[in-house]
Amino acid sequence: MRSPLWAVLPGGIDDPAAPSGGNRYDRVVLSLLDRDIHEIAVTGAWPSPGAAARQALDAAIHEIPDKSDVLLDGLVACGVPELLETHADRLRLLVLVHLPLADETGLSEAEAARLRALERRTLHLASVVIATSDQAARRLAAMHGLDRVEVATPGVDPAPVAEPRPAGDRLLCVASVTPRKGQDLLVAALRDHLADLSWRCTFVGALSGPVPPAVPGVHFAGPRTGADLDASYADADLFVLPSRAETYGMVVTEALARGLPVLATEVGGVPEALGLAPDGSRPGRLVRPGDPRALAAALRDWLTDPLLRRSWRAAALARRTSLPAWGETARRLTEIVDGRHR
Repeated sequence: MRSPLWAVLPGGIDDPAAPSGGNRYDRVVLSLLDRDIHEIAVTGAWPSPGAAARQALDAAIHEIPDKSDVLLDGLVACGVPELLETHADRLRLLVLVHLPLADETGLSEAEAARLRALERRTLHLASVVIATSDQAARRLAAMHGLDRVEVATPGVDPAPVAEPRPAGDRLLCVASVTPRKGQDLLVAALRDHLADLSWRCTFVGALSGPVPPAVPGVHFAGPRTGADLDASYADADLFVLPSRAETYGMVVTEALARGLPVLATEVGGVPEALGLAPDGSRPGRLVRPGDPRALAAALRDWLTDPLLRRSWRAAALARRTSLPAWGETARRLTEIVDGRHR
């Protein structure tokens, strides 16, 4: 057994009412690491916590023995460099960044600049910085002047293949309802450009922002996990992710694991997640971000072209064979934590 690993995580990581890709990544990978894991979960309004959360985190870090390996979720660590500065010499800090703080949609320029500066301080304290896609690693390195950022790509669980309907008219989006995820763009595309076609669109995800106005055929189902989430994927023909920013997009590979084609925006690590089938075909389509017309045009192609639907479905089924497994993620993260990444 390797030496223990301390993991600093946001509180509520296992809250079924607020699922997120970052929380799922942390939980699955930690369960697979061949280490004795000591979890420190601190509840607070990360990345800008109040005094109580700061004090709790500060006290917890002080209790970690010298020379320990400490894996910190970037949501917690990147906004509080002042709490880490006194420990950078006695602890080996490894910071896992799921999303750069300044990339959250809707921030003012001043707030984005403030968060970017805090994150830069934190990442320069770290012995190792870890991202979840090659694109995210390049972005972090360029943004913060880092010499090296390691990559541990998310895995995906095997899943049964969804049974498609010939019309392909069941659309699904799984993501927290926030401006960054772009549900408003998809609603606008459906409402303003596709009212003449038959479709229904289900949005699965916790509400973290305003819900777009009610539109016939659109249903916001709230958060779903486990069997309920599996049922949502099984009752879909096309997965749609209209994000304005995305470091990877774990839901893309979750859809592909079920043989669902994916229509997504070409942002961040989404092209890596979508990938290609072994024959080089793409299991869906990427469109420019922030553009309801581009989404609508791709959706119209899907809904009106049976040959296109067959080709995307065939590519999605073929892509299932090359999706990364969580065991690979755990092995890669083990290499990074053990210092075998150079």
